Amino acid sequence: MSESSAVREPRGGGNKDNERTSPATFYRQVVAELRKVVWPTQEQLITYFIVVMVFVVAMMALVSALDLAFGRMVFALFTGGSN
Repeated sequence: MSESSAVREPRGGGNKDNERTSPATFYRQVVAELRKVVWPTQEQLITYFIVVMVFVVAMMALVSALDLAFGRMVFALFTGGSN
């Protein structure tokens, strides 16, 4: 069997106190982490929005074209190719 300390230690590292964080401490930690975030400028946000919308519209067009092509192909297969 393994003699590794990772196998013997309890979950969560084992070297810290296993006490839960209080809600107030958790909130302070969340606020501190949010202060570290680099928020996009309005110009960046608009650019990202446009890029995402163009990508979504392109994917919708691709899926729609494939759906139409496969639908016609299956329809032709099961009806013998006549319109």
